[in-house]
Amino acid sequence: MVKSSNDITVLGIHDGHNSGACLLRNGNVIAAISEERLSRVKNDAGYPRMAVKKVLELTDTQTENIDLIALAGKFSHKKDFYLSWEWYKVGYKEQLEYDANKNKKEQMVKERLAERKAEILKNLNIAENKIVVVEHHLAHAASAYYGCPWVNERVLVLTCDGSGDGICATVNIGDSGQLSRISQTENHASIGKIYSRITLLLGMKPWEHEYKIMGLAPYADEKGALKSYGVLNTLLEVQDDSITFIRKSNLSTNFCYQYLKTELENHRFDWIAGAVQKLTEDLLIKWIRNAIKNTGIRKLVCAGGVFMNVKANMLILEMDEVDSLFIFPSGGDESLAIGAAYSVYADYLSKIGQKINTAPISSVYFGPSYSNEEIEESIKSLDDNYTVEYYDDISEYVAESLVKGDIIARFNERMEFGARALGNRSILADPSKYEKVREINMAIKQRDFWMPFAPTILSEKQDDLIINSKNVKAPFMTLAFRTRERAHKELVSAIHPYDFTARPQVLEKQHNINYHELITQFYKLTGIPAVLNTSFNLHGEPIVCSPLDAIQTLQNSGLQCLAMGNHFIRKKN
Repeated sequence: MVKSSNDITVLGIHDGHNSGACLLRNGNVIAAISEERLSRVKNDAGYPRMAVKKVLELTDTQTENIDLIALAGKFSHKKDFYLSWEWYKVGYKEQLEYDANKNKKEQMVKERLAERKAEILKNLNIAENKIVVVEHHLAHAASAYYGCPWVNERVLVLTCDGSGDGICATVNIGDSGQLSRISQTENHASIGKIYSRITLLLGMKPWEHEYKIMGLAPYADEKGALKSYGVLNTLLEVQDDSITFIRKSNLSTNFCYQYLKTELENHRFDWIAGAVQKLTEDLLIKWIRNAIKNTGIRKLVCAGGVFMNVKANMLILEMDEVDSLFIFPSGGDESLAIGAAYSVYADYLSKIGQKINTAPISSVYFGPSYSNEEIEESIKSLDDNYTVEYYDDISEYVAESLVKGDIIARFNERMEFGARALGNRSILADPSKYEKVREINMAIKQRDFWMPFAPTILSEKQDDLIINSKNVKAPFMTLAFRTRERAHKELVSAIHPYDFTARPQVLEKQHNINYHELITQFYKLTGIPAVLNTSFNLHGEPIVCSPLDAIQTLQNSGLQCLAMGNHFIRKKN
């Protein structure tokens, strides 16, 4: 029986690194969650059993009501693969061995796909013909395109990451609901792989701490960074008028770690960070400039882990050739479940001759919410070292407490999806008090000293603080902006202390009424239309999901205050 577009339910599943699930109904994402939020294992991998169960629960969907299952990626490793990074530490010798055994890789892909499908069938007890496999970069492209504001216009759709299904970057045209790929780059020429290997080389965790390299980069001495740049620049290039990345030598970026380790010996850590950031920016800009020249399309939508680099995104937005830019919120692999579901839904509508009618993603509060009754039950676990008060207008009280200097964790309404806390699972502070950076780091976050925090800014007041000359929407902390002089004082604890850029959440009232009201109250008291906003979690842990997670984080940190629902909890000391 053929169903209309108003009656299609698609379950999206990503079972690789940072796995998760989403539920797409009639073209709209109505629930999405990463497995890590439920398992409490950072960047959890493998079949997301808990996330699948949760999105079905949140949407009151029975397995028999699932029309299609979108499985992201033709291949993903088993969970144990992601527990070690020894496989990163390879060189040209291992590359030659790999090239001699390509047939074994193809067989492994087939075997793993059968195993992955079997796990879904076992978990959900559904017919196998409901499972549709979506290629990795098609899922990335679909997330950006079908979630953007211009799905019925002609747009340039770009994906770029470390790799997936043998590809690391694609250029696509989105037009009237249809995606058409015009180029792709093999994963042996991946700027994402270079960046992640530099992350490991500098003693940090790949696929998680790349943002630390980006934050460190502005501190690099220009002459020193140029020396390190010379080493990295031997690996990749974008040729004139080309819309692919290519290798400059036989060395694959999959196997470049030993080269980097040898050639960068005795280079300062900040030189290396500055160099890999500049190489990424230079190659992306040339690639994008060529793609715009090739297609004549000046509206860009982007996804993939490389586009989590907000400083590169800022430079892309500032390009004269770019009219407007949409970066999918949290565009790393955590969003593959959403992209795969979009792709399967769009393909189904095309087959039955219906217009594709996905709604733009304007907010990502796709996770669970908890009632005051559930919150009160969790509060019972607290001992006499805490005071608990109930406020009808909790926003006003939180704003007043921020003015007094309190650092406050906020737990409210539906949890946001993705890597960025957007107010509902956030830690807040007065952005004009620089000492709050040290307090938050010492008591809770233990972030590296060079890493900036970020602000949430009222949309109607953004021009007072940031320079957004193209007036793009920026609700997801996926773009950095240069700031105005006023922000250097009023946002001193929520901007980069060296180059004064900010990675803001520009908040429109309709997307989070209660959070907007809180900041409005703070603005009335201080004249500052913004707050410092960082994720509500301990260092190395996922963002909190449940009231119990919030309580445990309060208990196990130097955090003093928690606003949870209408309840305000304070440590007595």
